[in-house]
Amino acid sequence: MKLFLTSSPCSPYPQKDGSILYGYSRENGFLEEFSKGWEPGCQCLMISSDPEAFSRNDKMKEEFRGFFEISGIPVAGLVLLDRRNQRELNRLLKESLIVILAGGHVPTQNAFFAQIGLKAQLAGFEGTVMGISAGTMNCADTVYAQPELPGESADPGYRRFLKGLGLTDLQILPHYQEVKDRILDGRRLYEDITFEDSRGHTFYVLVDGSYVLVQDGLRLLRGEAYRLCNGVMEKICAKGCKMEL
Repeated sequence: MKLFLTSSPCSPYPQKDGSILYGYSRENGFLEEFSKGWEPGCQCLMISSDPEAFSRNDKMKEEFRGFFEISGIPVAGLVLLDRRNQRELNRLLKESLIVILAGGHVPTQNAFFAQIGLKAQLAGFEGTVMGISAGTMNCADTVYAQPELPGESADPGYRRFLKGLGLTDLQILPHYQEVKDRILDGRRLYEDITFEDSRGHTFYVLVDGSYVLVQDGLRLLRGEAYRLCNGVMEKICAKGCKMEL
């Protein structure tokens, strides 16, 4: 399996007429790495984060179909899995070379993955898996479900650590450039909540455009990223740079 752990893998593609379309990012060599080794006409399976959000899921599917087209990646079919076709998971995985784990609400997606037995279904999958945001976070063996919605950080019943897919032991937090100054339930998301939750854990914090490539036992971090451990955060990689974890 080739595993991409991303924050957001997409970026704008300015057009000659002044319009802007979106495709897969060329930053930090992502598009080049992501498109390596694919056979023309392969199928991509995208697994939603909210199995009941049919309208939003259909819109997301069409958006990603456009991302493949604008990026020049030869995908013949893009199939979305949610509640409507979840019983077809086994067959769809066998027919697909690429699996995308969509972004969204981490606990909601985590529960859906457990319901469909995704961890067991992915055992032996030899294609490419890409996690996006929540999808990346749920790839971990132990998932840190960073509080996101109002009330979650103040709720003593909110579970911050969940059982994930076990595709990696890396606990990754996405979109740092967007949420680093966020206030949630009257407290600073990072300094007052996440720093404390990092006691006894190591979180890798990514900005959009950065990612970790896991393949053949290697874990290669590319782009701007930070390590947060025991309440201390430090920058470990810069845009355009790479390092093994």
